[in-house]
Amino acid sequence: MDDDQRGLGFVPDGFEVPRAFAGDGFRLEPLGPQHNERDLAAWSGSIEHVRATCGFTGGWPPAEGMGAEANLVDLERHARDFEERRGFTYSVLEGADEVIGCLYVYPAKSEPGRVRVSSWVRADRAHLDGLVREAVSRWLREAWPFDAERIDYAGV
Repeated sequence: MDDDQRGLGFVPDGFEVPRAFAGDGFRLEPLGPQHNERDLAAWSGSIEHVRATCGFTGGWPPAEGMGAEANLVDLERHARDFEERRGFTYSVLEGADEVIGCLYVYPAKSEPGRVRVSSWVRADRAHLDGLVREAVSRWLREAWPFDAERIDYAGV
């Protein structure tokens, strides 16, 4: 199944996808091109930490990093997925607009009906890893139309 097909029916048509969430010490907003410079700085300054985070041991982020143009293409893809309801990527922010991580909510590739969730934070915000997972897990159970037993959140 290709990327275009696996997202069909991911969330019900009538479900209003949350565009924001606030947790203790962080907040979420949909990831998009406007985050490019801050997103690139966040993950490229924490490559080893991100790659050691549950859900990211498969080779992302690239050890050699990537340029701003390639990162922008990736952010534009995530923004399209969000708008087309195929998957939902959020910037994890601190304060007014400091990018400190990302959250990914996508259908599982190999198991229809399951939800694959992963998140990372910068190395200098590692203390927030567990807080983000705990708060987002509760939010997904309470505000999203997913069966809690079908949510696979890396590290939870």
